[in-house]
Amino acid sequence: MSIIAKKICLIGDFCVGKTSLIRRFVDNQFSDDYLSTIGVKISRKLVEIRLNDTTTQKVQLIIWDIEGQTKFQSIAPSYLQGAKGGIIVADCTREETIEHLQDHINLFCSVNPKGSIIIIALNKSDLMEDQEKFNKLTTIKNLVNNNPSVITSYLTSAKTGLNVNEMFAKLVRSMI
Repeated sequence: MSIIAKKICLIGDFCVGKTSLIRRFVDNQFSDDYLSTIGVKISRKLVEIRLNDTTTQKVQLIIWDIEGQTKFQSIAPSYLQGAKGGIIVADCTREETIEHLQDHINLFCSVNPKGSIIIIALNKSDLMEDQEKFNKLTTIKNLVNNNPSVITSYLTSAKTGLNVNEMFAKLVRSMI
């Protein structure tokens, strides 16, 4: 069986949990220590995706963790170039990061206009405090999903692992 390679990028504001989501997915680990990503960090993971009852495909994921500081937005397009999929991450506990989702989607789609496949991750769901906030997030999530490049969204938690593997698997299946 041949192995195909796919580049995916995680983008979003600073401190939304992009690196933690990648670490949970690649190494099944979580740390409360915050380490800011400078520029880009690249991770790899070989996954096997079931295409149907009899066929599987091995995919080498090249996962680009792109830092979220606004001063680097001018060089972000060079990092995003060639990505087949993107995960746009927001922090459930910081409304301004949710408000910036559309900007990140627009940036990703402007660099990769043909066949952009995007999933929204509303991360840190383990820290949400009340049902009203959840309802507000769901409303915002539905607004973002009206973009044709966005295939779905997930409430995620890098800390507990909630929906992390499912989200990456969905993105990979959609790319192949």
